[in-house]
Amino acid sequence: MLVVLLGNDGRDTKGPFNTTQHQVASSARKGQFTLASGLDMPKTHSSQQVDERQRERTSASVASSSHSAQSHASLDFSNIDRLAGKFKVPGVVRAGSERDGGSLPDEKGFSIQVGSELYKLSGASIMSDGYLITPTDGRHFVKLFADAQFYRLPRLQSQLFESEIFVEVGNEHFRIPRDIFSAPGDTPNYFTLGFTVFFSSPGDVFPGLNPRGLLRPPAIHPPRIPNRSPKIFADLLHMLRGYALTIQNEDHRSQLLKDARYYNLRGLEQKLIPYTVTHNIDRRISEIVIRLQDIKASQISILSDVRKSTDPASPTPQPLRSGWVTYARPFVDETRHELILETSDPMLLNLETCRLTLFGTTKSRVTSLFQTVANKLNLPTTAPLGLMMLASEGASTQTLSPSSTPLSEDQVKVRFGNDTHIILDGVDRAFDELQWCLVEEESTGETTSSDRPSKRRREDFGDTASSKPQFWALNRSQWRLRIQPRPVSSAGGSEVEIVMVAVKIDATSKQKTRNVQRGFLTS
Repeated sequence: MLVVLLGNDGRDTKGPFNTTQHQVASSARKGQFTLASGLDMPKTHSSQQVDERQRERTSASVASSSHSAQSHASLDFSNIDRLAGKFKVPGVVRAGSERDGGSLPDEKGFSIQVGSELYKLSGASIMSDGYLITPTDGRHFVKLFADAQFYRLPRLQSQLFESEIFVEVGNEHFRIPRDIFSAPGDTPNYFTLGFTVFFSSPGDVFPGLNPRGLLRPPAIHPPRIPNRSPKIFADLLHMLRGYALTIQNEDHRSQLLKDARYYNLRGLEQKLIPYTVTHNIDRRISEIVIRLQDIKASQISILSDVRKSTDPASPTPQPLRSGWVTYARPFVDETRHELILETSDPMLLNLETCRLTLFGTTKSRVTSLFQTVANKLNLPTTAPLGLMMLASEGASTQTLSPSSTPLSEDQVKVRFGNDTHIILDGVDRAFDELQWCLVEEESTGETTSSDRPSKRRREDFGDTASSKPQFWALNRSQWRLRIQPRPVSSAGGSEVEIVMVAVKIDATSKQKTRNVQRGFLTS
C-alpha cells in the first residue's frame, strides 16, 4: 500500500479537489508529489488527531488486505477501470498501452491526502487525465484553471478553454456560452481575446512567480468588470441570443452602444445604431438614413450615373464625373444603399451664396467623409494624413476643413430640389415659394443662369429690416451627397466637386424662434 501525502496547506478542499481527483493523481506521474511507503501520516493539531488516527487504521486495514482488497466493495477499482476501458473513456489507458513511464499498478488502491481530506484511487485513475467537470462560477473556474496549470493537466486545460465564459459584471455573475458570439463582427471581442491570451501563455499564468518553486497553486482572482452596468450587459446578451430588444429611449440606446463598443461587439453595434432602409420608388433605388457620427469610412462607395458596359469591346471607361455616394453597414448589409446622412448639430446656411458653414466635430467628420470620397475617386490628398485620421475620429482641429480635400471649399456647396422638405420657424415651407439654390440637372451636372431666379425677395428669407446676407440656422437636417463636374469658373484642384443635396431641414431664421424653442432647466 502506498500513500500520497499533500501538506495541509489550508486550500479549500471543497473546491476543485473535490471533483478532480485525477488532477492530484496525474502529478504523481510527473513528480509533483512524494509517494511514500507505509502510513506515516503528518502530525496535525490536537483537534484532528482522532480523525487522523482513524484514517490511519482504515488505511492500514486496506494495506493488509493485499490481494483481497481488490475484490472489496469499497476498494474494488478494477471493475471501474475495466468499465472505463470497455467504453473507452478518454484518458484512461490500460497496461501495455501508450502510457509513458507508468509505475503504478492499474488495479491497486492508493490513499491520497489533500489538506485534511483523504481520497482513495486506483493506479489507473492516478495515471489518467480523463474526466468531465463543469465550473459553477468564476471562482470555481479560476481554481480549476490554477490547478490544471500547477498539476500539468493538459486535458483539463483544453476542456476549460472550450467551456463557457464566466465573468462578473458590476456585482452580478454571468455565464456566457461561447457560441453566442457566432454572428459576423462579434468576435474577436473583449471576452474571447482575454481568454485566448489567458490560455496561450501558460508560463505567465502566475506572473512574478516561478511555477517550479510553488508548493501549491496561488490564488487567482476571477474575471471581473467592476465599472460596467450589469443591466446593460444583460440587455446585450439578450440581443446576442437573437431576441429583439425594446430600446426605451435615446439614453438607453446610447448606453447600449457605449458598452457594445467597449466589449468590441462590432456586429451588435451596427444593429443598435439608429437607421432606416427603404426603397425609393420614384428614384428606383434603395436608401439608408444614418447619422453622420455612425458612418464607417470603409463602407463608403460611389454609384456612377453612367453604368459600366459589360461589352469587352467597349472603350476604356472614363473617370467618374457624376454620381451619388452609397453606403452599406458593416457585418449587416449585403447590398449598398444610396446614403442620406443625418446630423443634429447646428449649421449655418447662407441663402445668398447657397453655402453651408460647419462647426466643431461636424466639420471634422464631414471633412473626413469628403476625403474618403476623394480617395475612392483616386484624387490627391491635400491635407496631412495625421490630421485626417484625427478628423475621422471626430476630433475637432483648427486646421481641418472641407477645403482640405480636393472636392470642396471651406463652405460646402448645397442644393435644394422641388422634393426638399423645409421646416422654417416651425412652419412647413413649399420649395416653389423659395426658388433658389436649385439642384443641377443630373444629365449635364450644370445649371445655366437662365434656370435661376434673377432676383430674390429678401422678405421671404427672414428679417426685412436687415441689409446683411440672410442666414438660416439649421437645427436638424438630412442630406444626399452628389458628385458632379466642377464649374470652370470655380477654384479647385480637381475636375469634380461634392455637393450636399437637401432632403429635409428644420431651420430657424430669427432669434425669437430659437428662444421660443428654448426650454428652462427647471420645471
